[in-house]
Amino acid sequence: MAERRYTEQETALEIKSLRRIIAAYFKYASPDPHTLPHLPSTNPPVPFRPSSPLRALHPAAAAPCREIYWELLFHLGLKYQRLRWCISMNASFVMNMLEAFDPPFDMSQNEDGDCHDCAEHMHGHNHADCAHSSERSDCSRSAVTANNSALHAQHDCPREDAKSNECCGEAGNKKASPQSQSDEKVHTVGCSQHAVPNLGTSQGVDKSCNGGEDTSAAANYKDTDCFASCTDENATPGHNMPPDFHLDVPPVDVDKVRCIIRNIVRDWAQEGQIERDECYKPILEELNRLFPDRSRPPSCLVPGAGLGRLALEISSLGFVSQGNEFSYYMMICSNFILNHTQEANECTIYPWIHSNCNSLSDNDQLRPVSFPDIHPSSICWVTEGFSMCAGDFVEVYSEKSQESAWDAVVTCFFLDTAHNIVEYIEIISKLLKDGGVWVNMGPLLYHFADSYGPDDDMSIELSLEDVKRVAYHYGFVLEVEKMIDTTYTANMASMMQNRYRAAFWTMRKDASRSKAKKHQ
Repeated sequence: MAERRYTEQETALEIKSLRRIIAAYFKYASPDPHTLPHLPSTNPPVPFRPSSPLRALHPAAAAPCREIYWELLFHLGLKYQRLRWCISMNASFVMNMLEAFDPPFDMSQNEDGDCHDCAEHMHGHNHADCAHSSERSDCSRSAVTANNSALHAQHDCPREDAKSNECCGEAGNKKASPQSQSDEKVHTVGCSQHAVPNLGTSQGVDKSCNGGEDTSAAANYKDTDCFASCTDENATPGHNMPPDFHLDVPPVDVDKVRCIIRNIVRDWAQEGQIERDECYKPILEELNRLFPDRSRPPSCLVPGAGLGRLALEISSLGFVSQGNEFSYYMMICSNFILNHTQEANECTIYPWIHSNCNSLSDNDQLRPVSFPDIHPSSICWVTEGFSMCAGDFVEVYSEKSQESAWDAVVTCFFLDTAHNIVEYIEIISKLLKDGGVWVNMGPLLYHFADSYGPDDDMSIELSLEDVKRVAYHYGFVLEVEKMIDTTYTANMASMMQNRYRAAFWTMRKDASRSKAKKHQ
């Protein structure tokens, strides 16, 4: 497929959108000090002012209450100090992740910092619910590939000509020679490749995920302002970044960064294994059953690939697998994990620190999570055909060159991200070869269902029965169907668990019946 050319206006909108997303990451990594928890001042002690019910108590009964209040204040002081240290470690990881990201555009263009007309606002994609969200609110037309050549550069995959730290095309604004393109061929149908400049960050910063800090120190904090000391010693947020990356972004954008951190647990941490077994394992087992002979690797497309774990697992089965993702939030993080991690469990984050509700204990809330649970290169040994394609699913895969190009399409927690689910199903039908299969897993929590204003985006919300009826219309025959209970980015140590009864199915494209429908 020929590389897509962007108009000046489209490029400007993409740059403004990406600048805002990077600014959201910076906002997370360098929060306003006034919003951070502070140690209570106890020297000299603050005058104790009991509430009205406590004042009504007899003095003998009020004294024990005062004592417990002081104990809680002291305990919370210690907890907040640990919490600030955890925030600093998350911030250090975010900064290293940003430094590893090469944007697909020249970010020095359009440095006016005005994001009011960026792609996010233009399309109105502003879905803030991170319980199950594809984060479709950040870009509209990006088409960037991240292949698996970098994965082979470090460890077990038998690929000698791979180049390390590659994502989204050749580094240094250079195109590969025809010979190198042949040697490093990756299945990237439907994606254009951008030459990607560097963000301009310091080259001498420690590239370890947490700046070399001992992450076990969360429980052995010192009596200092940990937020200042940790970040200053390692990677001061944005110390070499252009000033326009410090835009005043709304809190909902920073919430999306927190959502990405929780998605890391789902896709790349041992703690997320239960959730992956519930969501990904049935899909992998079904593909294994449907394609017993993979001597000639079948092709599989994974729209809404998120941080890339499912698409990579499918590749490890012997498929030519391509993940498609719309969100720059996701792509910045997946680029780091897939192309820049060196070994298993080298990074540590604290994903649950931002919620004070339903915690069994402070240690549960402040517990560390290491990732990746397995180095990406160690699970891509079967096929070299793994790629990540960034862009809007409808736009990228509506191209004529994509018709009948895929043996399988896998959708996991993806269908309900559509404005028009009928359009999604139609495109999936066109993508599949005759006899190709569509494996789906997920609920129908339509992301734009609450859009009621005259300027809001369209949202078509169908029942599961109607979804199957539409699929039948586009030539699909249902072969397997069941319901699976699962969660999405859940904190397994929390007192509250939101569970979905997700629909799982396998449908096969019956070309003859589809053609018959067209002639009716």
